[in-house]
Amino acid sequence: MTGKKRKRIKIGDVYAIPLPNGKYAFGRIFKDAGIGIYKYIGESIEDIPKDEEYQFIVGVYEYVLKSGDWTVVENRPFKSDDEAYPPPACNIDSISGEYSIYHKGEIRSATKSECEGLEVAAVWADNHIIDRIMGDDKWHRDDKI
Repeated sequence: MTGKKRKRIKIGDVYAIPLPNGKYAFGRIFKDAGIGIYKYIGESIEDIPKDEEYQFIVGVYEYVLKSGDWTVVENRPFKSDDEAYPPPACNIDSISGEYSIYHKGEIRSATKSECEGLEVAAVWADNHIIDRIMGDDKWHRDDKI
């Protein structure tokens, strides 16, 4: 059989994300299709973050991780199963305008004030994530409520 080897996505994997300026951002895989984008920007693919500090955590399309464009540089296991989940995210129903919070695979009703400061629940493509890392806000809808 020929073709690309299937890439398995593992919780805790850290991906190097090549940036248009020649530097590298890094993202760590969470449960629920989440990726935490580190605050740290490296000069090279080996210049990895030392701390678990994220500039944002969003959902990411599976194809982005399996495309081979981003390289797994290491695996950093989470201390607990609970820590492996991304933080709660807010949904706003486009028709009713009602708010809800998505966390750990469950959705519950919420108020606008409960959603303040949360990411809007969405799954992001690679180019949108790179734009956001580079400071271009064109892709996110009110990034935070």
